[in-house]
Amino acid sequence: MTEKMKAAVFEGIENIKIKKVNKPDCGPDEIVVKVEACGICGSDIRNFHIGLRHGVKSQIMGHEIAGIVHETGDRIKKFKIGDKVAIAPDVSCGECFYCEHGFTNLCINHRMVGTHWPGGFAQFVKMPGEVLLHGMVHKMPEGLSFEEATLSEPLASVITSQKEAGIGLGDTILIIGDGPIGCLHLEIARARGAFTIIMVGLKKLQSAKKFNPDYLIDASYVDPVMEVLKITEGLGADIAICANPAASTQEQAVESVRKRGRVILFGGLPKKDPWSKLNSNLIHYNEIIVAGAFSYPAYMHKKALQVIKYKKISPEKYIDKPFPLERIVEGLKAAESGKVLKAIVKPWI
Repeated sequence: MTEKMKAAVFEGIENIKIKKVNKPDCGPDEIVVKVEACGICGSDIRNFHIGLRHGVKSQIMGHEIAGIVHETGDRIKKFKIGDKVAIAPDVSCGECFYCEHGFTNLCINHRMVGTHWPGGFAQFVKMPGEVLLHGMVHKMPEGLSFEEATLSEPLASVITSQKEAGIGLGDTILIIGDGPIGCLHLEIARARGAFTIIMVGLKKLQSAKKFNPDYLIDASYVDPVMEVLKITEGLGADIAICANPAASTQEQAVESVRKRGRVILFGGLPKKDPWSKLNSNLIHYNEIIVAGAFSYPAYMHKKALQVIKYKKISPEKYIDKPFPLERIVEGLKAAESGKVLKAIVKPWI
């Protein structure tokens, strides 16, 4: 008789059902992980409202996964039963132009755990051989909790984008977005040596205060561009990071950086309305660099786990009371509304 497990199954737009489904079998080049915690990402919220890529339905979402290796196939050498692991979603092909040049995050055949393979909003998740070979499954460092380890996935993106942007000692950094991604950017910018950190937000300002930005601007009351220019004595920030999905903030970022400053478009815009109107004269005459930032290579996910281990961020400030699978929709809505900074699902509570 096939063993069953509990899972939150995405059936279609704004339709998630808790079901008893078959527990995944373990093939010779696969592992099965008992999921102890899975973070709710902003993309999970977006997918809940608009659907998964390529019209995928009847799928288990969730890609910020931490758990314990429950079964291993006969060919598996790297992992053993009982290993604690953190899992990130991106899986590259290893063969396309971008993979061959080291840009696996830009893989033409890019796929994701939680979309193309069942994800972590379930009691167990299987990592097929292809995912183990070209994806991101890493052993957790000693001393990390499962809840803390789920932060490694979004943190890896933040670390990578700031490395590419060259944030360093003495910089003035503007972060537009006061959610968990914005707060991770704040902590990493501080760890990299930024002297002044300005945060602009709306929904989660109370949560953002816990991270002690040098300046916290409420965009619902003041013009953030004018405030940034006032704080910087008319010069502007060295680097602005758009850590939210709003075109207007990208426009504000261009107006808020100094000459030869950088604007990092970290948050993607809605697919139905992906356009923004940037002041191209400012970009041209002020020699401003506008750059995108998407995902990360596998080694950065491993590095993010070390960053958490060595207390370069404060995981306890992000994580609120976890949600059981039965309350996953409540968790999605709590994260979207700003009632919690970072929602975590624990399938066994």
